Amino acid sequence: MTTVIGVRFRTAGKIYFFDPVKFQIKKGDHVIVETARGVEYGTVVGDPMEVDDKKVIQPLKPVIRIATSKDDQQESDNKGKEKEAFKICLDKIKKHELDMKLIDAEYTFDNNKVLFYFTADGRIDFRELVKDLASVFKTRIELRQIGVRDETKIVGGIGVCGRTLCCHTHLSEFVPVSIKMAKEQNLSLNPTKISGVCGRLMCCLKHEEETYEYLNRRLPNVGDYVTTDKGTKGEVSSVNVLRQMVKVIVDLGDEKEIQEFKVEQLKFKRKHKNTKVDLSSKELVELEKLEKQEGTSKLDDN
Repeated sequence: MTTVIGVRFRTAGKIYFFDPVKFQIKKGDHVIVETARGVEYGTVVGDPMEVDDKKVIQPLKPVIRIATSKDDQQESDNKGKEKEAFKICLDKIKKHELDMKLIDAEYTFDNNKVLFYFTADGRIDFRELVKDLASVFKTRIELRQIGVRDETKIVGGIGVCGRTLCCHTHLSEFVPVSIKMAKEQNLSLNPTKISGVCGRLMCCLKHEEETYEYLNRRLPNVGDYVTTDKGTKGEVSSVNVLRQMVKVIVDLGDEKEIQEFKVEQLKFKRKHKNTKVDLSSKELVELEKLEKQEGTSKLDDN
């Protein structure tokens, strides 16, 4: 086992492990550490803990120091400089007439590099832009092309649920999301209703996937024939996954009646889930596109 602390370098960013050495570090502290990008200022997300050696990428880099008031001021100054750098880069992009959308500007803590994040359709030849920016900032310049998911993670926004976007608040890494998850939760398969602000499938489809899979396994499918605890037989007309209730069309001799039962009151043979969906060809094409699109994050490269 190895003692580590988890450190983040941006809001809802990926968590990296560092050796706390002999420092008395606690959750919420700011620390100065060395990363692949140079010396960085990060936030501790938890108290020191023991983790399995297999989960630690060696060599485990040590914390240089707990951030001082001078370090805090430098980080604050860097944030101010990033706003100015963003404006300058926008002007330079316009000057070079490049078809790209600038998303964010970021200084490394030691001011050894300025990173500019952008989105674009296809590849962009920005060599002249880099030279122009280097002559202005007198330091290393890096332009990094990111995807629409990363753009949304940086910019933020409000989801259809009315809450701040998951990726901008707590989701440190993008997880694979599929149409199967929407089917499992009995959601509308209209692409416009299951897509997030970024235009990709909503990340929150993953949140309750395991719960719905478990609950659905306990229920019959619509159209299945079941036997109730009263000995009557009938066809399932609908199910309520969360309440675990089933509506059954019961045959009462000359009449039929819809009655509601708890799943425990029914006996049935589980069939394979019917995944057939009634969609237009256009909607099917859109769904296929959504499933194929990947949201690989390029924001964290420490």
